Amino acid sequence: MDLQKNSVFTEDMRQLGALPLMEELRGCTVLVTGATGLIGQTIVSALLRCNESDAGQDREPVRVIACVRNKEKADRLFAGADQGNLQLLVSDILNLPADRLPCRVDYMIHAASQTSSRAFVDSPVETIFTAIDGTRRALEFAQNNHVRCFVYLSTMEVYGTPADDRKIDEKHGTNLDTTQPRSCYPESKRLCEILCASWQKEYGVPVRILRLTQTFGPGVRYDDGRVFAEFARCAMEKRDIVLKTAGLTCRSYLYTADAAAAILTVMLRGQDGEAYNAANESTYCSIREMAELVADQCAGGEIGVRIEAAEDPSKLGYAPTLHMNLDTSKLRALGWTPVCGLADAYRRMIAAMEREL
Repeated sequence: MDLQKNSVFTEDMRQLGALPLMEELRGCTVLVTGATGLIGQTIVSALLRCNESDAGQDREPVRVIACVRNKEKADRLFAGADQGNLQLLVSDILNLPADRLPCRVDYMIHAASQTSSRAFVDSPVETIFTAIDGTRRALEFAQNNHVRCFVYLSTMEVYGTPADDRKIDEKHGTNLDTTQPRSCYPESKRLCEILCASWQKEYGVPVRILRLTQTFGPGVRYDDGRVFAEFARCAMEKRDIVLKTAGLTCRSYLYTADAAAAILTVMLRGQDGEAYNAANESTYCSIREMAELVADQCAGGEIGVRIEAAEDPSKLGYAPTLHMNLDTSKLRALGWTPVCGLADAYRRMIAAMEREL
């Protein structure tokens, strides 16, 4: 998907690149792991977009090192971007060199992660060790390169399966069942969080943690297996949305550009050793309510919503029914505000998908 030529994505990047806090990154180098993933590519493109207004001006650029596994994919994704200030570091996160790079690295955003729900069920061992070993390598790199800040992208799933709609702040506990292999993902994220906190305590690496809710927007592949992508495909193809659960799980969502702004805000405004929830609280709804919104507002009411619940939805990688009503007041106190609502996030994601077909 050549997002650099996609008008929706381009407008998002222009707005992100114009954020006032971007000016603080002038002359700095930011390393992003998982740079070809949904959030990683958004961050990289936004940082490079910041340089576009500098023609004819004597201003130091923002430099980006993108850690990627697939160079060809990276070349395709970042075609047309500010190549002069983009350096590709071709490496699996498990093999990330721990030594210092020839250039200075000021900030590091660790976005590399397994995100496939099917993989959580089919390959739980690999999911665990990819998270732990990859984060360890990233922290070793951050330590050896004396970064100013290391941002770890965690997940709302660390809170387990809350049973009601009460607000969940960063001190909320968890009820994760460690006998269920599907817990490999949130439990590995929890372990990576304590790994980050321990690295700060013992080795002085300044870490900050962002717990993201489910995030989507331009950059989601048309064949993505997650439920929000299936809803978008149904709207595009005028097919009824078929739910494999009763659709009772409730959570908030977040648009990709808003997520990128949250990451940059925590990186530049947050406190070391702290965790922050990131979600658009106005989008809180059930899966079924979201499906009905897409059917009505993105498919013009031409499709319906049907429930054909599987006998055991967990075998499909679905998390247990939960109510994940994240409290984002701690992040908003840093000056961050999400701007894209749920219906508009779907419209913009669908527009990006349609341009790539």
